[in-house]
Amino acid sequence: MPAVRKPVGATGPQAVTISFAGFNRPWAAWIGDRLERRGLPVVYQRWDPPVETPLEESLRDLLLAPGPVLVILSDWYFQLGPRTHDEWNRALREVVAPEPDRFAAVTITTSALPGATAVLAAADLTTLGQEEAERRILTRLGLPTDTHAEPVDTRRGPRYPADTPDVWGGVPRRNTRFTGREPLLNDAYHALQAAGSGAGVVTLHGMSGVGKTQLAAEYVYRFGAEYDVVWWVSADKRVTCRQKLAELAPALGLSTGVEYGERLRAARDALRRGDPYSRWLLVLDGADEPDQIWDLVPTGPGHVLITARNPEWGEHNSALLEVPVYDREESVAFVRRRAPRLTHSEADQLAEALEDLPLLLDQTAGWLNDSDMSVDEYIELLKDGIDQDVVRVSADFPLAFQTGWSILLNKLRETVPESVDLLRLCTFFAPGAIPVRLVRDLPPDTLPEKLRGLVDDPVRWARAIGKLRQYAVVRAAGVGEREVHDSVNGEGLAGVAGDTLYMHRMVHQIVHQDMPSQDHKEFIEVVRRALVQADPGRPTDTRLWPRYAEITPHLKWADVLQSTDPAMHTLILNCLRYMYLSGEYRAGINLGRRALEAWRVLLGETHPRIWDLSYHYANVMRAVGDYAGTEVIERAAVEHLRAEKGPKDLEHLRAAGGLAADLRGLGRYEEAFEISGWILASYRELLGEQDSRTLNAQNNLAISHRLLGRYNESLELNRRTLEARRQLLRPRHAWTLFSEINYATDLRLLGRYSEAESLQSQSVRVHRIVLGRDNPQTLRAEHNLALCLYRSGERGKAGALFTQVLESCERVLGEQDPLTMMFAASQSCFAREHGDIDQAMAISDHVVDGYVAMLGEGHPYVAGTRANHALILRNVGERDQAHVLIEDALADMTRVVGENHPWTLGCAINASALRNIVRDLEGAAALTNDTITRATEVLGRTHPLTLSARIAYAADLRALGDAQRAEKAEGEALDDLVATLGAQHVHTVAARSRTRPYWDFEPPII
Repeated sequence: MPAVRKPVGATGPQAVTISFAGFNRPWAAWIGDRLERRGLPVVYQRWDPPVETPLEESLRDLLLAPGPVLVILSDWYFQLGPRTHDEWNRALREVVAPEPDRFAAVTITTSALPGATAVLAAADLTTLGQEEAERRILTRLGLPTDTHAEPVDTRRGPRYPADTPDVWGGVPRRNTRFTGREPLLNDAYHALQAAGSGAGVVTLHGMSGVGKTQLAAEYVYRFGAEYDVVWWVSADKRVTCRQKLAELAPALGLSTGVEYGERLRAARDALRRGDPYSRWLLVLDGADEPDQIWDLVPTGPGHVLITARNPEWGEHNSALLEVPVYDREESVAFVRRRAPRLTHSEADQLAEALEDLPLLLDQTAGWLNDSDMSVDEYIELLKDGIDQDVVRVSADFPLAFQTGWSILLNKLRETVPESVDLLRLCTFFAPGAIPVRLVRDLPPDTLPEKLRGLVDDPVRWARAIGKLRQYAVVRAAGVGEREVHDSVNGEGLAGVAGDTLYMHRMVHQIVHQDMPSQDHKEFIEVVRRALVQADPGRPTDTRLWPRYAEITPHLKWADVLQSTDPAMHTLILNCLRYMYLSGEYRAGINLGRRALEAWRVLLGETHPRIWDLSYHYANVMRAVGDYAGTEVIERAAVEHLRAEKGPKDLEHLRAAGGLAADLRGLGRYEEAFEISGWILASYRELLGEQDSRTLNAQNNLAISHRLLGRYNESLELNRRTLEARRQLLRPRHAWTLFSEINYATDLRLLGRYSEAESLQSQSVRVHRIVLGRDNPQTLRAEHNLALCLYRSGERGKAGALFTQVLESCERVLGEQDPLTMMFAASQSCFAREHGDIDQAMAISDHVVDGYVAMLGEGHPYVAGTRANHALILRNVGERDQAHVLIEDALADMTRVVGENHPWTLGCAINASALRNIVRDLEGAAALTNDTITRATEVLGRTHPLTLSARIAYAADLRALGDAQRAEKAEGEALDDLVATLGAQHVHTVAARSRTRPYWDFEPPII
């Protein structure tokens, strides 16, 4: 015989937690009220589990409540997420079935629910009257059902949800796809409840299509049970508003004449007195003109909810709640309900393209759901405009987006025509934050006539912006969008948001398309001139980067690439330079590519500006590792400029410097060194030692020295460059800080770890202040500091910094960027020795594959990172494979950089260790002995790499049984380690404990 289910409430009057979907709040409020009248405390728990949280975990959270949990089952309860029935069945079996005494349920739907809901033994409340529904709830909770058990409570509670208010009129049908907006609904409810008698007015305001009407309708359905009268009025026109209010009189049962003016007065008087009903809710929908209808808003004990684009209702004793676009989670949830065939990522992609505007999400998702077109294709289609052919209008949003905005623009044109001119002008800036103050900075006499009076007259300007904001066509720049208030004759414009406005992308598109050709021709030139005048002219000055960051998004929309104005060309080059220095590489590549295509047509293939552009374009391409592509560009420029202007021409020298950098990236270090040498000599001859271009060339020659393994020569050049830049520029200039990275790197590579760490630590602090934490140069400084800390033995600090830098670089530049690859190589080496060997293996695989794809076989970076990978294989026991890989890496490195290069010597140290492991003892000893000879010649007897080879050689001699020579070699090496690094340095301690040394390849940035 099956066990009898124990009543949930049998243990006593503990608090009952009611779990409900927000859509079903009226049921939760009514059930809670009936329980509270019987002395049971009630806790309300709105159910909306995060999609990323497992359903089982969310259900277990309900068990944290001390008493029984009453679940209100409905279609909405199971749709939130959304979750499949299979997911629900698994979760219910796992969490609810073992706890039958903790869960109870009622169902308020006739739809099919997940089969496992049977474990809840839900009481069915559908098609029941109030008394029977209450009896079933009490029975399911194990509570007495006799009416005498209920104490007398004369207060009025919520209405039974299946009953409608006594008076109900004009309310739109409920949107069953309504999503989110919980904070707004709660804020509106509490604002109305907290208002005193006669002051319960709340206005929901925001731009067209944001869902104000839908929000008001949902408020009515969620909280309507608390009212006896709910009356909905279309309030876009005064005459309509008066008529709908007058129709309320007979609905209230008032005795009046047939004239609607008399009925209007009677209805408003009844609402004011609260007779025959004091609990009333009046909704005024679309009340965009408060000056026309504010006197019709009734006072009294009830509440008024208004929807409007216009926030000026705040001047008429209304509380204001701005309705923004959806947040991204709401957008995704809504799209997936509207278009179930879309995945989460596709819904997110659509929401991103439409900037989370509810009306557009509804109409586009509806179209997509009935189409087999991909989201990518559809978004591309929308770029040509949102017309009737690419949207599906639903009953919830019955007016097409384009139609609604066309009506609004016509209205603006009739009332304040200059506001339309200003709006059209704005569309030649990028959508989003629009710095219209840049236009006001132009001399009025340079503007078209229709803008001249507007810009030159503060009153007209304020009126035009005020009207656009009043209709929510634009808004003042909000959080994260800088709003600048300008001044006229030194006095601020009181009450006027001057000057940075915000326009939604789709509004921008519609206004731009609906523009006469003459306006287009005049306004685009105005914005171009405004951008040119806003150019600070010094993209290398980090203090001016915020101004460039403001300008660059607008270049595309002002179509600056089609201008033949030299000032416009200078603006583009400066912006491209800024993008390179600030790390906006992808944006710079896009701008440079489009500019090169456009200018070749406009100016000709060999115009001087083409070579200026080629130089800056190559810089951003080189920054992402496209060295082969940049070599083609720079070599063409070098050959043309040498033939046209001669080898000592400054433009030719600049292009040659770019070519040298390309060759460094391709691993052709000797060629790059030769070019860099004569470039520096030429600059010194032409400009002298202290010119910034000479110092740049000196910096580049130092890089070539370092890549060739000549660390002392690199150190000396970088020292001189750093000192000169500190004097010529300033200590905090970006190039000075870059020289600090270079100098500290050379110190570290020479084994002067304490000096390197001291300089780099201070430099990192300044980098973060001057350039910002996410700037690529700052990340390079932090990475070098991590290496300094690691070599100094501070492994804890180094490990944390390695991880932080890699994560930041992946976020800022992406996983395939050369800087990210460099940081990943270091992270893999650190993880191999001090972290997770599986993580080290995965990262190393990615790094090797990335360098092969970026640089090709035969590049020293490929050989070096394969040498690192061999050490990982050694650590996981793949000794034979590791041995083969390190021998191949050693051969490749020898071939591409030579047998005396420090990288080759490092590979040799690792190869000798693998030979020792596979018992090629003679080969190991011979290799380490040869490595000592070469390292001593190249780096010196006490360089850390030489010392590592000497310690390794002692181990090889010991393995051969030559203990006497081994002891002698080891003792001498230990003495030099103590003298060079100190007795307690990690390398010294490891050598003393006879831990065989290894070498890590560090791929540098060129």
